[in-house]
Amino acid sequence: MPVKTYSVPNISCGHCVMTIERELKELPGVKNVQANEQTKAVMVEVESLDLLPKVEALLEEIGYPVENPAQAQSA
Repeated sequence: MPVKTYSVPNISCGHCVMTIERELKELPGVKNVQANEQTKAVMVEVESLDLLPKVEALLEEIGYPVENPAQAQSA
Protein backbone atom coordinates (compact mmCIF):
# COMPACT_ATOMS: atom_id res chain seq x y z
CA MET A 1 0.00 0.00 0.00
CA PRO A 2 1.21 3.51 -0.76
CA VAL A 3 2.75 5.51 2.08
CA LYS A 4 3.15 9.29 2.04
CA THR A 5 4.96 11.47 4.57
CA TYR A 6 3.91 15.10 4.89
CA SER A 7 5.56 18.05 6.58
CA VAL A 8 2.96 19.66 8.87
CA PRO A 9 4.51 22.65 10.67
CA ASN A 10 1.46 23.34 12.87
CA ILE A 11 2.02 20.20 14.98
CA SER A 12 3.05 21.59 18.36
CA CYS A 13 1.86 19.16 21.04
CA GLY A 14 0.57 15.72 21.88
CA HIS A 15 -3.01 16.90 21.44
CA CYS A 16 -2.20 17.85 17.83
CA VAL A 17 -0.82 14.36 17.23
CA MET A 18 -3.93 12.70 18.70
CA THR A 19 -6.28 14.93 16.71
CA ILE A 20 -4.51 14.28 13.41
CA GLU A 21 -4.32 10.54 13.95
CA ARG A 22 -7.95 10.26 15.07
CA GLU A 23 -9.35 12.35 12.21
CA LEU A 24 -7.32 10.72 9.44
CA LYS A 25 -8.02 7.17 10.67
CA GLU A 26 -11.74 7.87 10.20
CA LEU A 27 -11.20 8.57 6.50
CA PRO A 28 -12.20 5.49 4.45
CA GLY A 29 -9.17 3.91 2.78
CA VAL A 30 -6.62 5.19 5.31
CA LYS A 31 -4.88 2.16 6.81
CA ASN A 32 -2.32 3.72 9.14
CA VAL A 33 -1.39 7.17 10.43
CA GLN A 34 1.59 8.26 12.50
CA ALA A 35 2.03 11.90 13.46
CA ASN A 36 5.23 13.08 15.13
CA GLU A 37 5.44 16.23 17.24
CA GLN A 38 9.25 16.45 17.14
CA THR A 39 9.69 16.09 13.38
CA LYS A 40 6.38 17.79 12.54
CA ALA A 41 5.67 14.97 10.09
CA VAL A 42 2.60 12.88 9.33
CA MET A 43 3.00 9.47 7.70
CA VAL A 44 -0.14 8.13 6.05
CA GLU A 45 -0.63 4.66 4.57
CA VAL A 46 -3.54 4.52 2.13
CA GLU A 47 -5.21 1.91 -0.05
CA SER A 48 -4.77 4.08 -3.14
CA LEU A 49 -2.88 7.21 -4.18
CA ASP A 50 -6.27 8.64 -5.22
CA LEU A 51 -6.99 9.21 -1.52
CA LEU A 52 -4.10 11.60 -0.94
CA PRO A 53 -5.98 14.75 -2.03
CA LYS A 54 -8.66 13.85 0.53
CA VAL A 55 -6.00 13.39 3.21
CA GLU A 56 -4.48 16.78 2.39
CA ALA A 57 -7.91 18.46 2.36
CA LEU A 58 -8.84 16.97 5.74
CA LEU A 59 -5.55 18.09 7.30
CA GLU A 60 -6.27 21.62 6.02
CA GLU A 61 -9.85 21.46 7.32
CA ILE A 62 -8.80 20.49 10.88
CA GLY A 63 -6.14 23.21 11.03
CA TYR A 64 -2.98 21.32 10.09
CA PRO A 65 -2.20 22.30 6.49
CA VAL A 66 0.49 20.40 4.66
CA GLU A 67 3.65 22.30 3.74
CA ASN A 68 4.61 21.80 0.07
CA PRO A 69 2.31 18.82 -0.64
CA ALA A 70 3.92 18.30 -4.06
CA GLN A 71 7.23 17.64 -2.30
CA ALA A 72 5.85 15.15 0.24
CA GLN A 73 7.79 11.90 0.29
CA SER A 74 6.25 8.73 -1.09
CA ALA A 75 7.35 5.25 -0.21
